[in-house]
Amino acid sequence: MHVRKSTGILDWLDQRLAVNKFMKVMMTEYWIPKNISFLWAMGVILMTLFIVLFVSGLMLVMYYKPDAALAFDSVNKTIMQEVEYGWLWRHIHAVAASVVFLVIYIHTFVGLYYRSYKQGREMIWVSGMLLFILFSAEAFSGYMLPWGQMSYWAAMVITNLFGGIPVIGPAVVEWIRGDYAVSDPTLTRFFMLHVCLLPIVVISVIALHFYALRVPHVNNLDGEEIDFEVESEKFLSGDTKNAKVIPFWPGFLSKDFLYLSIFMIFFFYLVGFQFNFAMDPINFDPANSLKTPNHIYPEWYFLWQYEILRGFFFDVGPLKAADIGLMAFAFAGVSLMIVPWMDRSSVVAPAHRNKAYFIWFWVLLIDMILLSLFGKLPADGAELGMSNTKWGFILSILYIALIVVVLPLITIAERKKRG
Repeated sequence: MHVRKSTGILDWLDQRLAVNKFMKVMMTEYWIPKNISFLWAMGVILMTLFIVLFVSGLMLVMYYKPDAALAFDSVNKTIMQEVEYGWLWRHIHAVAASVVFLVIYIHTFVGLYYRSYKQGREMIWVSGMLLFILFSAEAFSGYMLPWGQMSYWAAMVITNLFGGIPVIGPAVVEWIRGDYAVSDPTLTRFFMLHVCLLPIVVISVIALHFYALRVPHVNNLDGEEIDFEVESEKFLSGDTKNAKVIPFWPGFLSKDFLYLSIFMIFFFYLVGFQFNFAMDPINFDPANSLKTPNHIYPEWYFLWQYEILRGFFFDVGPLKAADIGLMAFAFAGVSLMIVPWMDRSSVVAPAHRNKAYFIWFWVLLIDMILLSLFGKLPADGAELGMSNTKWGFILSILYIALIVVVLPLITIAERKKRG
């Protein structure tokens, strides 16, 4: 390699790190279809929210004490009352932790609606769903750290789930907790997971997700197959009007910055004026192992899975109701990941192009919303003349059937119709 005298810092770096080539591959010659909408900006918004969570978490960890005797006061007194602007960093972190799931769900359902999970895009989808699972683990481990009443009892319920594993279940529960019950060792373990191990894994999977995205390229509003090599040549030759693609930078990302700016106005409105939705009032009471809350429930973004967990109230042969619920809960956690293989058609087209798939999409979305609503209600209550437990069972069965029965049937019919 010939190294010449550099003309500036960027040229010096380019000769040693191939900065220009890297920028071409990642940005200026990474091509995006013109035919997309603001819904394709969710990825950049999610990346921004992850950075916000990371930075605000660093600020909070400077004063947080991962000790059962000190954790609650370090959050609610030291950070919230004594540290200058500590309350702001906590509000930013709490609101971002909640809003990130709202954007994840929007991002996921956009992918489902436009069927952007197949024809070479399976790894994009799988890595995205893996990120959803990792963010869920990150959110749960962080939810425990304030060491309030709901933190403690939610940790008790979730760690108990592992007791359903045959033979080794009780030993696994004790290993996760580091004790017979949720206590100080549990808190320090979850602190390590939240601030160290899980962020490293999340960053690695984000890199995988971005890499997977650059091979088959992103989908578009019509599901049109685009020859990116041909269209990019048109763009580079100056025929930008007829080219069906634009470069990631500056064409696409500059529009993303507009949508991101609008989103951040909404985000900081929540941080400043509506932050209470992200912090359960019960969690402002210190953890007390001798006082169980009247109704234990997770954060809103876990409610649909929680309702599936408790939706099975009867035994089936040797299987206990709790075991069936645990299996259904485990399925719910990975169910969306298998959608590319449940969809038996090769068609990549938006839902409104296929009436059966369109109905399936909206039934799935409404079912998950209803599961979330009933997940917040006490199991022993009743709505619309039927017990909440029975509602939970019906909605849980419907969810499972939609994924493993209805989706394959309607897409096989679509494949046969197109022949």
